[in-house]
Amino acid sequence: MTSFPGIILAGGLSSRMGGGDKGLLNLGNKTILERVIDQIEPQVSALAININGDHSRFPKYPYPLLPDSIAGFVGPLAGVLAGMDWAFNNNFQGIITVPADSPFLPKDFVERLAIFAERENCQIAMASAHDTTTGKVRMHPTFGLWSVTLREHLRNELLEGTRKIIKWAERHKLGYVEFKIEEPKEDPFFNINTPQDLIDAQGRLSNGLK
Repeated sequence: MTSFPGIILAGGLSSRMGGGDKGLLNLGNKTILERVIDQIEPQVSALAININGDHSRFPKYPYPLLPDSIAGFVGPLAGVLAGMDWAFNNNFQGIITVPADSPFLPKDFVERLAIFAERENCQIAMASAHDTTTGKVRMHPTFGLWSVTLREHLRNELLEGTRKIIKWAERHKLGYVEFKIEEPKEDPFFNINTPQDLIDAQGRLSNGLK
């Protein structure tokens, strides 16, 4: 099975959190971003962080910091492209992306996406969460595996105004990897968008849920 580098997408505006870098907010005795790193780093062959603006506001992480190559905060696809460009220049065939605000990532996340993509010959594999208590399935497009062969097409589409991840991804060989959730409070793709989400995440951490 091919190994992949991970790209943490930390280039958003965090508008629902009031602005700033929400990944740098504390969750327990670590920042949210540090918890994301703890979850994803053991699963990937290398790690980089996509950010925007002044790099000095971030701690001295031992990882490359990748700015968007498309100006104007155009969304997570710009972070995917930055990751693809970095991976291509380092001879990787693909990348794994996760957002910087999701500290409860599954420990088998990368393995399952990689196995699925290889078996189904997908260019893109995205996570989906199946809530077994309600039957609802939710797509999580920022949690994905992406072939770097798509980088120039993505660059052109971004320059032409494409912003929706799934809208662009559906033009290629896309597949979804389903993760079953037996208890909604244990959703591994829970992301911290608002102050209340941060409170909920702290409660989850305090209760020993991962």
